[in-house]
Amino acid sequence: MFAAERRQLILEMVRANGAVSLRELARVVQTSEVTVRRDVRALEAEGLLDRRHGGAVLPGGFTRDSGIPQKSHLATAEKTAIADLAAGLVEEGEAIVVGAGTTTQELARRLARIPGLTVVTNSLLVAQALAHANRVEVVMTGGTLRGSNYALVGSGAEQSLQGLRVSRAFLSGSGLTAERGLSTSNMLSASVDRALVQAAAEVVVLADHTKLGSDTMFQTVPTDIITRLVTDEPPGHDDRAATELQALADQGVHIAVAGSGGGPASAEPLPHGRQGRRDMPLPGQRRTHGGGPGGPGPQQLRSAAAMAEQGDRARVADLRRR
Repeated sequence: MFAAERRQLILEMVRANGAVSLRELARVVQTSEVTVRRDVRALEAEGLLDRRHGGAVLPGGFTRDSGIPQKSHLATAEKTAIADLAAGLVEEGEAIVVGAGTTTQELARRLARIPGLTVVTNSLLVAQALAHANRVEVVMTGGTLRGSNYALVGSGAEQSLQGLRVSRAFLSGSGLTAERGLSTSNMLSASVDRALVQAAAEVVVLADHTKLGSDTMFQTVPTDIITRLVTDEPPGHDDRAATELQALADQGVHIAVAGSGGGPASAEPLPHGRQGRRDMPLPGQRRTHGGGPGGPGPQQLRSAAAMAEQGDRARVADLRRR
């Protein structure tokens, strides 16, 4: 394919989807990401699109909130791998909240296999994925339907979450940085996500590598509230994503990295069984740890957190060397 043909196809993909990762562009035009990056640079110089970390968007792309039909075609393999890994955090009989998004929709499909689960969500797509799971109870928030992402937002959604307490919140967003944490381009969605976070003892962010280093308009979850990030492995040349992962790990966020085949590729494996999950620090435990009968004491929690942090840093350093 000639350069002009490649660039026309790239432009058509970006116009159709609003945002496309370099990995996906390279796959479709059947060339390397290095070549695609040059093409994207050339198209940006002509004012036809904007470059963003790990991809390309329409001019002003991240201020424009792409709808679910567009997002569902982006980074599909990465979202599948992230969902597979994140589902391993959930135990039978738990109560959790799951926010709106295409990655959380993938997670919901896997949660349908976990018996005794209670899932609170404002997402019609998450609820739909769990609708036929006989052993999973789904609780929908109230609110006003936001058609672009099939989510319930507004004061009704936020009020229905008051007084709720669950073990974990699983959220995605439009961007993630160590400086501001998770963010999104829509004010109403950000407000509901913050209410979901307040209901949870632990916050798990699901974000593929294209969102690392991107910062959008409305902050959803500050970095110091994020317990764990589940992401995919960034390309070897993506120094910015690796740097952002290191910065997040330095601020106490546990990093779990999924390979493109869906298997874990993390130096800090996801825990298996209740013992490991008790050792997983909750947001409040980063500063103050307390032991209980039959549970880990302060020194045990500190040791577990230190070991996990060392694993995070080793993994990110390895990604940067690649």
